[in-house]
Amino acid sequence: MELADVLVSKSDVLKAHEVLKSIVKHTPLELDPYLSHKYDCQVFLKREDLQWVRSFKLRGAYYAIHCLTEDERAQGVTCASAGNHAQGVAYTCQKLGVKAAIFMPTTTPNQKVSQVKFFGGEFVDVILTGDTFDASADSAKIYSKENGTTFIAPFDDLNIIAGQGTVAAEVQEDLLAANLNADFMFAAIGGGGLISGIASFMKEASPNTQLIGVEPSGAPSMAAALSAGQTVNLPKIDKFVDGAAVKQVGELTFKHAEKFMDDCISVPEGEVCQTILEMYSKQAIVAEPAGALSVAALEHYKDKIKGKTVVCVVSGGNNDINRMQEIEERSLLFQGLKHYFIVNFPQRPGALKEFVGEVLGPRDDITKFEYTKKVNRGNGPVIIGVLLSDKDDYNSLLERLEVFDPSFIPINDNQTLYTLLV
Repeated sequence: MELADVLVSKSDVLKAHEVLKSIVKHTPLELDPYLSHKYDCQVFLKREDLQWVRSFKLRGAYYAIHCLTEDERAQGVTCASAGNHAQGVAYTCQKLGVKAAIFMPTTTPNQKVSQVKFFGGEFVDVILTGDTFDASADSAKIYSKENGTTFIAPFDDLNIIAGQGTVAAEVQEDLLAANLNADFMFAAIGGGGLISGIASFMKEASPNTQLIGVEPSGAPSMAAALSAGQTVNLPKIDKFVDGAAVKQVGELTFKHAEKFMDDCISVPEGEVCQTILEMYSKQAIVAEPAGALSVAALEHYKDKIKGKTVVCVVSGGNNDINRMQEIEERSLLFQGLKHYFIVNFPQRPGALKEFVGEVLGPRDDITKFEYTKKVNRGNGPVIIGVLLSDKDDYNSLLERLEVFDPSFIPINDNQTLYTLLV
């Protein structure tokens, strides 16, 4: 079989677009004044965070289920997901009257489980099983085979890819209506469904548009595949950017990315957190970590996009408010403003006052201080967190710490100690 025979085309996306026009929300393509000024170009945000289920996943899920035969729909569908794909399948099944068994890890937050039940109503059964997505997915596939249901893959499916590509079809409609063409288009990569659909459409509709896929640094599965020339199963990933933390991209999505995508870059998780906070404070946009990847990538392309027309797909806005403290923490660590140390303190009155006066800078702040006094010891270890007002003050802080305690231990970069103590 020729490669072209298994690739989604512009016409495939347009076919999906016709089906989805009356189902999904044609989300806004908004010129963002803040980002446009910051990067000296025209930055448009494709607001899939405003989709009915607050992510693009509805597009692929609905189209894939729509394409099933009547008998297949009557038998029902099965999927596995910890979030957005599950919500897209649930919404679809409620609309089409299709029964669904949706497998989710037992560790899935109740908020996400309740959203899936809300969107699916009486047509959806949520089955919590396994501690990880992979374990849950294995159970879902076994269930699907035993019960004769259709398994709706989260990304590695031609109809899923075509459905996700309708994001690009809407973008192109809106750009042409404004008499514009995109020079660059950025989209997140998890399993690769979104970038595959967008790239397969845009390479025909707008060949000069540079298509940039963006991964979190802790889960660069597409970059690994492109480097190896085949899909690669990463042994370990950082799951923080949960909507894009995938160990292995799909076979089909890899083929699409390899043929159509112009570049694949990775963004540190801390920089994603900084972007989430900036989008919220500057633009009043609530983006989930995967949804902020495309915007975070602009910093890495700032010299290339000057004076250009740029589109960033904000792929989702299902951000758990309980994660905000961790998001702020990761942002401060990435910016080099927050630092943790183990410091030996003299066990005598006035030691803390001495530290504040002699070690801390005039604009620094203590954010954490844990100290247990030990009997019959002259010194005792303290876990201390320091927030700098300027990251350039760090080296002078280290010099003053060296005088106070020559054996102090920085723990920001020691993942074991950081996880244990902070």
